[in-house]
Amino acid sequence: MRRFWLVFAQSATVALALLFVVTTLKPEWLPQRGQAPQVVEVKQAAAPPASGAPRAASYGDAVRRAAPSVVSIFTSKEVKTQRHPFFNDPLFQRFFGDGLGETPQRASGLGSGVIVNTRGYILTNHHVIEAADEIEVALADGKKLRAKAIGSDPDSDLAVLQIQGEALPAITLGEEDSVRVGDVVLAIGNPFGVGQTVTMGIVSALGRSHLGINTFENFIQTDAAINPGNSGGALTDANGNLIGVNTAIYSRSGGSLGIGFAIPVSTARQVMEQIIATGTVTRGWIGVEAQEVTPELAESFRLPSASGALIAGVLRGGPADKAGVKPGDILVALDGKAVKDPTSMLNLVAALTPGKKASMRLRREQKEIDLQFEVGRRPATQRRR
Repeated sequence: MRRFWLVFAQSATVALALLFVVTTLKPEWLPQRGQAPQVVEVKQAAAPPASGAPRAASYGDAVRRAAPSVVSIFTSKEVKTQRHPFFNDPLFQRFFGDGLGETPQRASGLGSGVIVNTRGYILTNHHVIEAADEIEVALADGKKLRAKAIGSDPDSDLAVLQIQGEALPAITLGEEDSVRVGDVVLAIGNPFGVGQTVTMGIVSALGRSHLGINTFENFIQTDAAINPGNSGGALTDANGNLIGVNTAIYSRSGGSLGIGFAIPVSTARQVMEQIIATGTVTRGWIGVEAQEVTPELAESFRLPSASGALIAGVLRGGPADKAGVKPGDILVALDGKAVKDPTSMLNLVAALTPGKKASMRLRREQKEIDLQFEVGRRPATQRRR
């Protein structure tokens, strides 16, 4: 009996020692009784709003509408390296032929475009496809198609391509008149070839001109990030409607500095319709050289204001010359529309229909005179880049 109690006491002592060790070193091994499970508190995101309800601080719906219509444009053209004069030596050509020394290579280009019609018409920049002999378009879903150049207009830096495909997503054109400084805009394109990218900003200014970018300038300025590769891409409003075609950036480093320019949709539509109809763009012309009326000139000419365009030169035999326009005249109105400066004069003249009669109002020797003339056709110009 004594031995039994001795064994029991030793066993109990060992059991208590083991329990102490486990409790101290591995308490998680012991069963937890009478304790509620621990709950980790986290903040759960609110459920998304019902369909059709507005989403705060999100332009996802606008991107969803517009992005499928924006494409990436890849161009290539053949260029020849300059032939060394050594290869023109008659003795060399006698033994080795005349074909040596010419190493044709392919130069590639990158840009963006916007599908504006379910028939596959794409708006882009003239400089994106200039001199290209192969044009490939990559849709937003990754599908690649060959594109045909329908026509281009160097003066406005716009071009129209066409692709063949089914169920092509066409963007909705917005109204330029509804665009205001301060409106939120989205720039969609393929900057640096990284893939379709959306940037957001506001309309910084309207009617930007005198930039020396195009012959006809009436740009929308925006601070949405626009970089090389964005050219020809879409500038949309907060609803995803196209309001401009991204064209140029102001940069000293080649990257975005927050100043980008887009061609308004109204100009793009007019150019596009003419190119699709005739393959080219026809503009009015009167054959004058104009300069700005400065406050000093306005004072010397005794003008009531510094508006209008001073006629500095008249092309002999041109429409203005035949109508009786003389150097020193100040053009103040064209077909009933006020001329503010040489840029507005250029745009008003370009909008006239060649071959039709038009009127102009001039200020000459403190008097205003009205002249009739026949609108000429603006000669084609070669864009320099």
